[in-house]
Amino acid sequence: MALAKLSLEEWIQAAAEQAVSFTDFCVDFQRRELDLTAEEVLARMEAMFAVMEESIAVGLKGPRSKGGLVGGDGQKLQRYLAGKQQSMLGDFIGKAVVYSMAVGEANAAMGRIVAAPTAGSSGVLPAVLFALKEEYGVNSHDLAKALVVAGAIGMVIASRASLAGAAGGCQAECGSAGAMAAGAMVALLGGTPAQVGNAVAITIKNMLGLVCDPVAGLVEVPCVKRNAGAVAQAIVAAEMALAGIESVIPVDEVIDAMESVGQSMHCSLKETAQGGLAVTPTALALTEKIFGKKL
Repeated sequence: MALAKLSLEEWIQAAAEQAVSFTDFCVDFQRRELDLTAEEVLARMEAMFAVMEESIAVGLKGPRSKGGLVGGDGQKLQRYLAGKQQSMLGDFIGKAVVYSMAVGEANAAMGRIVAAPTAGSSGVLPAVLFALKEEYGVNSHDLAKALVVAGAIGMVIASRASLAGAAGGCQAECGSAGAMAAGAMVALLGGTPAQVGNAVAITIKNMLGLVCDPVAGLVEVPCVKRNAGAVAQAIVAAEMALAGIESVIPVDEVIDAMESVGQSMHCSLKETAQGGLAVTPTALALTEKIFGKKL
């Protein structure tokens, strides 16, 4: 028997009716679901946060990936931005993009990361949270709460759609990661429960239909740079939601639409390396170079 789908709209409404923040609602929900105290839940999140911090540090050392397709770009962008008097990205987005690439490159080099929600999209959430920590002075306790919010959003997406590129394309991975990060940002910066939902919806809408087409079947190209793009989408959506801009389509319906798009997407565009960028002449040549044969 199929399990009942979770509803972000119902959770948002419940938080509003209880006159609590969406953060407190999510922490209490997880506490009850896991039969833990709120402090124990947050301690688990802080442990994950420490791993995220380590993965950023590893990635900024410029490790090469196992496939040799990526490595050092996060470090390169960091150096470039440090030498610019005025960056088009700005300090906050600049840091977030750098950190997202660093985590993606650490993952590709077989470093230890937190799948948030997947390895291929693991750079998005840490990037946003650490940029907030450094640029806004957010403390570790509040960041742990933001991780709970992000996890709750991910639970709903997993229930109503998918978090796997093999099932839904990269919209399910980087799109979901961006939505989780956007919602967490809004909650952390004092947004209302409804604004959290709008941030999630706007992010997914802007990334709807994104395919999963890894070159040589490796989580390297275009995955690392897509994490950077997802970070930008998440920040844009969060700012829009905090400004009071609403999604015309309710968040649950947006997630359902992502599931529908994923189901209609051809299998060649869902992590099989049989379509999109993975079958360009350059990608095929790289695949043969890495494996000595075509996949």
